[in-house]
Amino acid sequence: MEDPALEPADFDTMRVGYGLNASLDVGDLHDDWVALFASWLDEAGRRGVREPNAMVLGTVGADRRPSTRTVLCKGADERGLTFFTTTSSRKGAQLAQSGYASATFPWLVVERQVHVEGECRPLDRADCLAYWRTRPRGSQVAAWASEQSQPVESVEELTSLYAIAEKRLADVEEIPMPDRWGGYRLRPDRVEFWQGGRDRFHDRVECLRGDGGWTVRRLQP
Repeated sequence: MEDPALEPADFDTMRVGYGLNASLDVGDLHDDWVALFASWLDEAGRRGVREPNAMVLGTVGADRRPSTRTVLCKGADERGLTFFTTTSSRKGAQLAQSGYASATFPWLVVERQVHVEGECRPLDRADCLAYWRTRPRGSQVAAWASEQSQPVESVEELTSLYAIAEKRLADVEEIPMPDRWGGYRLRPDRVEFWQGGRDRFHDRVECLRGDGGWTVRRLQP
């Protein structure tokens, strides 16, 4: 039996209206992006967005083909956004090749989205260690057990890899940080705030970094 496929009409019905929020004013950004981003992030969490710090990270490798995945943002300030991962993973290899990335926070429950683009560079080892020590022990074990992005034959083999690492580290009081694990900072040169509007006439405000600071302007939807 053939697998059932969604008919085009099914997609036609997947339409919702927007207009939950008041129009975004360019002046709300105060010639910077950090304060409004922090405010929107906090509000998304209070209004029921699960893991509002989850962001879709986009990278491009040597083959020039874009790749995306969801990671957790672990810091945001005027220097940029920070996140942590296995540096030998596919995304790590692509970041090493291009040095640039994008990140999108899709807070659809509150009809908002923030998109960030810019250079993405490794963090100092000291900064990585400081965050590593805050991770739950199980997450630390997992970082040792998994060669992220590498193939594995089965769930059973994956479970075995974790069990082996857990046993090997059982008597280790403070689990060390693997050499293949670390963090990155995405330093934005472009940030776009999007907010849903009635009749798909959305709010879009763009922040661009220049030599003299940030320029803020409204974009057509």
